Amino acid sequence: MIIKRPNYKKLQFIALILFSIMSFSQNNRIEKSIIKAVDKHSENAIDLIKESVNINSGTMNFEGVKTVGRLFQKELDKLGFKTELTNGDAYGRAGHLIATRKGKKGPKFLMIGHLDTVFELDSPFQDYTMLNDSIMKGPGVADMKGGDVIIILAMQALHEAGLLDDMSIEIVMTGDEEKSGDPLELSKKALIDAAKRADIALGFENGDNNPKTIVVSRRGSADWQLKVNGNPAHSSQIFTEAIGAGAIYETSRILNEFYVQLAKEKDLTFNPGFIIGGTTLQPDEDGTGGHAFGKTNVVSQDVMVRGDLRAVSLDQLVKAKATMERIVSENYPKTNAELTFSAGAYPPLAKTDGNVKLLGYYNTVSQDLGFGPVKAVNPRNAGAADISFTSEYVDMAIDGLGLTGGGDDHTINETGDLNTVAIQAKITAVLMYRLVNSKL
Repeated sequence: MIIKRPNYKKLQFIALILFSIMSFSQNNRIEKSIIKAVDKHSENAIDLIKESVNINSGTMNFEGVKTVGRLFQKELDKLGFKTELTNGDAYGRAGHLIATRKGKKGPKFLMIGHLDTVFELDSPFQDYTMLNDSIMKGPGVADMKGGDVIIILAMQALHEAGLLDDMSIEIVMTGDEEKSGDPLELSKKALIDAAKRADIALGFENGDNNPKTIVVSRRGSADWQLKVNGNPAHSSQIFTEAIGAGAIYETSRILNEFYVQLAKEKDLTFNPGFIIGGTTLQPDEDGTGGHAFGKTNVVSQDVMVRGDLRAVSLDQLVKAKATMERIVSENYPKTNAELTFSAGAYPPLAKTDGNVKLLGYYNTVSQDLGFGPVKAVNPRNAGAADISFTSEYVDMAIDGLGLTGGGDDHTINETGDLNTVAIQAKITAVLMYRLVNSKL
């Protein structure tokens, strides 16, 4: 009689296959429960967007910003978050909504939104209207009350699936994204402190309004001011050794050299948005206008130019500033110029390996759920945003997870596609589940 010994390697392989099937089945069941929960709460989420959009929360309408904060705070309180509406008096704004939950598994998440809009109380754009069954036109629907509600909807789904208790999550919805408080180090302190505690940052701005794209890199922005001075005299004396070229010629030289030396730099822009010049200047206190006096037969004495500078990385920003400062120092005869950059600048969100990897995870989830592939936004199509303040501290960051499919942000034609609310919430919630349970 021949007794065959068991093939242990074969048995181990079969056991591994069975375990993988069981594990896949369990994971698939959990993810289905997440999706089901999103669908269950989607209608209420749409109602929440409508309610919040009809509350004016222009940055300088402090009470309106706080009212929207209290509205979202109530929803997060129901989910067991520890919530706080902070006081923004120290930086001249309404304050922020901060919500936290501490779990024992996986990475620490930071989820970023903002409560304010660009539409102040004097704006003619105060209420939402439905253009059809899914496109909502309204102040801040895309930028970014829709994104705030997507955060809440994703949290509701994770809570209903019994997963929220395992997760460490901090939600920061700022009250001054559209018009930052001063000083910036106080305005953004809560956000930066949260970033220092986090491993992964998820931003719910609307990116470039394309649901098939995600932001892995955002350009930072800094304001600049150029002041130029020349010798005033009768125009017949211009270009003489005693009088020189005058302030307007010197300004034209500087701006032209900015263009010649920097315009071909990829993803770098520098825009002179405001200029006054002549014999005497009277700029407005808010820096948005002014008055210049001059005559055709007088050499110009003073010029002021204000603009912004946008760069895709800190290194690019530093190099561009150095080039601009060098150009400014090479003056025409009998002129001088001074270039200053604002202290309160948005840093760039640099494209990192971690950000690209996180996009890959997001893309996988999107395709697994049947929503198709997602690629990176061209940084030229994504302006500065609060997530940029996390770039020095988190391992991975992506933005643009909010309500998309609209257009004309910051105008009275701002719209958002409400069909993307559930889609974005499903991808977000499943992504977070997989990251916590290392299923990617």
